[in-house]
Amino acid sequence: MIDSKPVLIETTGGGAYQVAIAAQGPTFFADEPESVGGLATGPTPYEMLSGALGACTAMTMQMYARRKGLPVSKIQIAVAHSRDPASGRDRFDRQIYIEGPLEPDQTTRLMEIAERCPVGKTLSGGADLTSRRVDAPCGRAHEPPRDCMHEPAMLRTCEEFEATG
Repeated sequence: MIDSKPVLIETTGGGAYQVAIAAQGPTFFADEPESVGGLATGPTPYEMLSGALGACTAMTMQMYARRKGLPVSKIQIAVAHSRDPASGRDRFDRQIYIEGPLEPDQTTRLMEIAERCPVGKTLSGGADLTSRRVDAPCGRAHEPPRDCMHEPAMLRTCEEFEATG
């Protein structure tokens, strides 16, 4: 199994919901809107999940475009999250804007690889979740973790996709 170092999330004592998240790069906040008692100092957890899907989609498409020498100058993804009240099933809707003088078949291939991004595969396939209590702090914010799983997963996705034609 390939592991990534953990992301460290810690309550701050600021507001009812604010947490600090230490990941690659600077520490940032997640929070809830003021209308529900938060300070609105960062994205909500579902906004971060939507952001993770959009970021992975854009990165995977950009990697594929670079590998194929496609004239893509910009990719923009908007992700909306909703939940069906009857089934309780979550839904993520992506709107994808691709800028560049692409041929129709190139655009089609880019849209096809968007459907195969690693985070999208994780969301659509589900994941196993575990929790366990520990007796000491899990880490320190000044020791940022490094995700070592995403780039190889994107590369594998591009290679498998290229093999399909």
